[in-house]
Amino acid sequence: QVQLVESGGGSVQAGGSLRLSCAASGLTFTNYPMGWFRKAPGQEREFVTAIRMRGGSTYYADSVKGRFTISKDNAKNTVYLQMNILKPEDTAVYYCAAAPGYYRNPPLDPYEYRYWGRGTQVTISS
Repeated sequence: QVQLVESGGGSVQAGGSLRLSCAASGLTFTNYPMGWFRKAPGQEREFVTAIRMRGGSTYYADSVKGRFTISKDNAKNTVYLQMNILKPEDTAVYYCAAAPGYYRNPPLDPYEYRYWGRGTQVTISS
């Protein structure tokens, strides 16, 4: 069975950093574009960042561009989200997701993603 398991969430002061990891199993990792999404209380789930199946091209929401970096290690079946200069508005549950491989470029719509992790809480205090 396919599993995506996020880790690395927690609480940090504004201006700090966190590194999230998403370990994938039960799938051929290089066949799936990977993305990160987040959902804050009372808000819709929103796109954060995504990366092509084998790495390379990356995409970022304007709100995180220049602060967050997505990467993946195909040998470890793991995708990462490095978050720097964190702001209180970054507080949310962060989800890792895998999209179908027929997307050459990863989609921005969360409904186009096939598999999801359970999420990890990120809380930024001011």
